[in-house]
Amino acid sequence: MSSSAAFDRAMMQRALELAEKGLYTTTPNPRVGCVIAKDQSLVGEGWHERAGGAHAEIIALEKAGADAAGATLYVTLEPCNHQGRTPPCVDAVKKAGVKRVVAAMRDPNPQAAGGGAALEAAGIRFEHGLMEHEARELNIGFVSRVTRGRPWVRLKIAATLDGRTALGEGSGANAGSSQWITGANARRDGHHWRARACAVLTGAGTVRADDPRLTVREVKTSRQPLRVIVDSRLETPPTARVLQGEKALVFAATQGALPNAEVVCLPNKNQKVDLPAMLEELAKRGVNELHVEAGFRLNGSLVREGCVDEYLLYFNPSFLGDGAQGMVDLPPFSELDKRPRLQILALERFGDDLRILARPA
Repeated sequence: MSSSAAFDRAMMQRALELAEKGLYTTTPNPRVGCVIAKDQSLVGEGWHERAGGAHAEIIALEKAGADAAGATLYVTLEPCNHQGRTPPCVDAVKKAGVKRVVAAMRDPNPQAAGGGAALEAAGIRFEHGLMEHEARELNIGFVSRVTRGRPWVRLKIAATLDGRTALGEGSGANAGSSQWITGANARRDGHHWRARACAVLTGAGTVRADDPRLTVREVKTSRQPLRVIVDSRLETPPTARVLQGEKALVFAATQGALPNAEVVCLPNKNQKVDLPAMLEELAKRGVNELHVEAGFRLNGSLVREGCVDEYLLYFNPSFLGDGAQGMVDLPPFSELDKRPRLQILALERFGDDLRILARPA
């Protein structure tokens, strides 16, 4: 790798680090970082913090000032070319006299795309593709929403080594209880994934069994994700903690009301919630990443209907036995080759627990 190529990569790596600072806050916008360099010296940098705020390029250009003229601008996402809540970044880049722009990835949003072509038309050299995979992974939910019309769905499960997630029906008053299977370190990591999501979803059964809050408490964040409940028959107790605080969103298969909640009726032919239609509705509301913490029945429905994009699996070195609830409620398979397969992306240990990040193979 030449010295100039190595410098380009180092600058883009810095831009990605800056973009990650908006991991919890930019929704529904993408996470974007920008670095400006001149004569192989960094002269300005910035990152997008929240929707309605200045874009990363604008902040970096302001910091660079007159040094932006003749410089190279590195940005994790192609500069926008439309008037949204803020003016087009392309106009600011041209006005500053930047001579070269390197973007990690093209903008997948058709409303904002075309920035690269506009820059080239103005005589500015435009390149893209440097560390594109890393940039896409950082904004995987945004890409999913604007290209597929649905959020990126991440299913989180905490289980024992024998694949059990909650006490079984023979456990008396504690039947269905799952708090807590994993340890504090794993739970804290789970809250990181909650914090980066636009919404956290559970089912009415989990609400009745565990009375979760679905809020981020273990990591510092200035924004709480939207709380979403799948409740076909509107059986969520009015006193449930998930209904306290900001208004929750409830998807049902019957008309009705719950206190401090917006109820959206989306029945399928079986009088259950139409899960694919629910994802489309969440995308329309600007949800990029949907974090699911539900019971094995709702988990199974999401898997069977092709709604899960990623699995966040925590395993604790313990056993709960055959009577306990499983991870995913699926029908029996007649052949081994028909079982759903996953591709493991990462394994990491948190205290005594093991975390597996996987996607459908």
